[in-house]
Amino acid sequence: MSGYLNLEQAQAMVESDWRESIRPALEAFIRIPAKSPAFDAEWSANGHIDQAVAQVEAWCRAQAPAGSHVEVIRLRGRTPLLWVDVPGTGAGEALLYGHLDKQPEASGWDSDKGPWTPVVEGDRLYGRGAADDGYAVFSSLEAVRLLHDQGVPCPRCMLLIECAEESGSPDLPAYIKHLGSRLGQPGLVVCLDSGCANYEQLWVTTSLRGMAAGDLTVKVLEQGVHSGDAGGVVPSSFRIARALLERVEDATTGAIRMPALQADVPAERVEQAKLAASVIGTELADKYPWANATRPNSESTPTLILNRTWRPALEVIGADGLPPRAEAGNVLRPATTLRLSLRLPPTVDGETAMRALQETLTEDPPQDAEVEFRAAGAANGWNAPAFAGWLGDSLGASSQAWFGQPAVFMGEGGSIPLMNLLGEHFPAARFLVTGVLGPGSNAHGPNEFLHMPMAQRLSGVVAEALAAQSAAD
Repeated sequence: MSGYLNLEQAQAMVESDWRESIRPALEAFIRIPAKSPAFDAEWSANGHIDQAVAQVEAWCRAQAPAGSHVEVIRLRGRTPLLWVDVPGTGAGEALLYGHLDKQPEASGWDSDKGPWTPVVEGDRLYGRGAADDGYAVFSSLEAVRLLHDQGVPCPRCMLLIECAEESGSPDLPAYIKHLGSRLGQPGLVVCLDSGCANYEQLWVTTSLRGMAAGDLTVKVLEQGVHSGDAGGVVPSSFRIARALLERVEDATTGAIRMPALQADVPAERVEQAKLAASVIGTELADKYPWANATRPNSESTPTLILNRTWRPALEVIGADGLPPRAEAGNVLRPATTLRLSLRLPPTVDGETAMRALQETLTEDPPQDAEVEFRAAGAANGWNAPAFAGWLGDSLGASSQAWFGQPAVFMGEGGSIPLMNLLGEHFPAARFLVTGVLGPGSNAHGPNEFLHMPMAQRLSGVVAEALAAQSAAD
């Protein structure tokens, strides 16, 4: 036995369902170029998102337990939302989240692979959107089916599957409002859109970083002039931009200087980082495709974990005003624009950070250059409620049963914008955030893959958590 499930029967059912139903459905899903609206302005006319929703809707109708309500909700001007409402056989209500929109293609796929071509190699299913986050609806509904199949009391389970997560979930608040009382009061929220440090253990996400993005523009001339004539007289817009960035970030260490962008790391998260580091060793640093002998920011794995999850980090992710090298003449350029992406600690407010960043970058610029910072969006991070009690006990037991290893609790460095929205909407809920985005999975890049055994085991973990919730309620 595994907690509430007959483990042997549950594992056999998951393996059979993946082989006969889930994997074929995921392969069909991969073939659909359902890019998120941020990457496909004509998404509605192109119809790919609608095609993906229809395909997954059909699967849900065929696989959901008897009495389930499956519906595609469409609000004017917004991406559709797939809603699956499975009646409970026990106490409580739970909300299970996923998304069907995808990142764009990216270049660099292996010659025998591609974003819209499903390829299976061993345990890996390659293709865009399988791991991020198309598998979630299948693994989540499979978890519910496990409980119904074995007659284990299960809470009412609501699957909320959106189609604009990769664009920052702009449509989700409207759908939350539209659903209103239909959402009930879930005691557990499940999100399978997070990461893992290996595929041999359950990795529970304890926090997510926020983000602030914007464009820094430095203008020194109305038009470019010959660098031989102006060099040494007219300041370089790039140099001034560098000086302004130095106010935010120490160029030598990468440490963020601004106190407004910092947060105290809770003692519990420090201890969890030490435990996670003892499990993964150097794997965290080793997973990146380093150029030659480039070294990480620290040789300490606990430090790297906290840097990645609780400390701010700045990256210049784009630029305007810099011509391609082959077209670069001896011109002192009139202006430089840099797109900045700043990862924020989980407890730092995104809008507050954005205002502080704007003030720091634009106040009293060197040589009175014309400086503008245009905000491009902010998102809050998220810090999980306590796991102590039925949820923590369930995760410990189910990790041993389905993985044969203890669960590991660790923050993630990315953002899932909806987590704070759901946390504010359901303040009494517990949160189970985990996922399959592990070493090499490359969710936004070439050769994205889903580690299928990991996805299968998560169905068992989610099922046990649902059963534990129902028993506790």
